[in-house]
Amino acid sequence: MTQVTPRDRVRTASRLVVKVGSSSLTTPNGVIDVDRVDALVDVLAARRRTGTQIVLVSSGAIAAGLGPLGLAARPRDLATQQAAASVGQGVLVARYTSSFARYGLRVGQVLLTADDMMRRSHHRNAQRTLTRLLELGIVPVVNENDTVATDEIRFGDNDRLAALVAHLTHADALVLLSDVDALYSGDPRKPESRRLAEIRGSDDLVGVELGRSGAVGTGGMITKVQAARIATGAGVPVVLTGAAHAAQALAGADIGTYFHPGGRHPGTRLLWLAHATTGRGRLHLDDGAVDAVVTRRKSLLPAGVTAVEGEFAAGDPVDLCAPVGAVVARGLVNFDAGEIPELLGRSTRELASALGPEYERELIHRDDIVILESHH
Repeated sequence: MTQVTPRDRVRTASRLVVKVGSSSLTTPNGVIDVDRVDALVDVLAARRRTGTQIVLVSSGAIAAGLGPLGLAARPRDLATQQAAASVGQGVLVARYTSSFARYGLRVGQVLLTADDMMRRSHHRNAQRTLTRLLELGIVPVVNENDTVATDEIRFGDNDRLAALVAHLTHADALVLLSDVDALYSGDPRKPESRRLAEIRGSDDLVGVELGRSGAVGTGGMITKVQAARIATGAGVPVVLTGAAHAAQALAGADIGTYFHPGGRHPGTRLLWLAHATTGRGRLHLDDGAVDAVVTRRKSLLPAGVTAVEGEFAAGDPVDLCAPVGAVVARGLVNFDAGEIPELLGRSTRELASALGPEYERELIHRDDIVILESHH
């Protein structure tokens, strides 16, 4: 009888999210490499034939635009990056379209910004679109919408986007393909570094050196580990390995690094609030309010807030700060920034009698607050 291993969850997954980085798709001078794309598609199409639904999260739009625009290297300024992404996105999807067509499979392009994940209506819409594409037998090719994303609303890397997409689509597993074949205890080029075959929790990462990013893409090992934490926190197992080992990874072989899923399945809302949003402003809390919100999981009342920063509207995510300045939580605020100063330090009963019954509600309801881990 064959032994059941944790990686069987990848081998038997009926819905998989596979993420591939720019460096795995391009030649050393940054041009999209047809052979590399075809090799990846060969693996994905073979798995698709077994009935598995696949969502492909692919970087490479900016890299694909460098050649057509005659650029020698990845541009540093945002406007040129966005121009390269605009040209490159079409090149990239055309490449995937013709490669998957060899197997009679169609692809659909889905471009997402972090804003799409932040706003509930967009978020639900993205979920419905992806689900419908999968039902129709299409392979969705997801990328960050680099042509319109600004620095404030960027995922910063497709690894995090892939983790959120895995959660959004209720995927059974996430496979992160990069130019490194596994997570190592130190610099992979050093002989004393060893491959970490399994990560069961943050304790396994103590003392591990996470290097910086490569030349073509934006993501280093740090973003991959963060993405793995988002996905495993949502109950989705993750395999991290090199694109060359994609077939073995999908087959459940002992390759790369396997991140075990956590037991908790947070609601989509709280996962989204913790990882897909950036605070549009800040509320500074006194010690009592920090204790109420973080330890006792209570709603945030105006009486415990000492200061307000930033421009935001009711319904926006805001960061909650302890007196020392550290961000301890994030929540969806019930008031516009301009309304809050006159509420500070006053009890809801006092506010209701002075300003009317609509001011008797909390600044942020406890169901709309996510506690942020101290190491985020």
